Amino acid sequence: MVDINRRLLLKAAGISAFGTIFPSVGYLISAHAQEVISKNTAPSAKRWAMLMDISKCPAGCRDCIDACHGIHNVPLINEPGQEIRWIQKVPFSNAFPSQENPYSDISLKKREPVIMCNHCSNPPCVRVCPTQATFKRKDGIVMMDYHRCIGCRFCIAACPYGARSMNFRNPRPYIGSINPDFPTRTKGVVEKCNFCEERLAVGLPPACVAACRHKALIFGDLLAGESEIRTILRNNNAFRRRPELGTEPHVFYTG
Repeated sequence: MVDINRRLLLKAAGISAFGTIFPSVGYLISAHAQEVISKNTAPSAKRWAMLMDISKCPAGCRDCIDACHGIHNVPLINEPGQEIRWIQKVPFSNAFPSQENPYSDISLKKREPVIMCNHCSNPPCVRVCPTQATFKRKDGIVMMDYHRCIGCRFCIAACPYGARSMNFRNPRPYIGSINPDFPTRTKGVVEKCNFCEERLAVGLPPACVAACRHKALIFGDLLAGESEIRTILRNNNAFRRRPELGTEPHVFYTG
């Protein structure tokens, strides 16, 4: 349960700081946040990344989405503007608006790639967060400390990929079966994909990767020269969402 009083205090401090010395927010970091940031609990990877082979992802399959949302207590709210999504399928033209051309393979254009947080090397969401509720670990995972989120939504405005969702209402009544091993969120808190850092910490792959029967999702360490993801990227043409923005997304696509 998020401590409401603490969040209100953070909100006041965060908004005040944002209006005065933004983007220099380093002074706001508490000893607790420093501890969280410095833990870097994932195993030995130097740079986690995801790869999706669009050609292997069949239309209508939702295995990865259902696995992710089930494990992470993502509520099912079917009202426009209220939905919470950590991972979703979208039309190719929506995922890659700047990479379409009239000569692309027609079958590729009809695909619906899976999109999620890109865990960017240069994440704008981290820069704008006034309370450092969003931060990037050394292994590249862009994390959230839900207790520090004040619901200002600067991160949502800054993310060019639409990867974040805001809880405009109490999400708990909309969770089918609560997983007691993962925290639920509260009204006024933003959430997103975390690359399943809690599973990586115990040696398990992300839930979406484990659930994919078609082997369309590959996850691994980009800086490990012989890792599967590094090998595929070395031998195939891959692309990323909106690379022209300079955020350096670490979710790659082939197909």
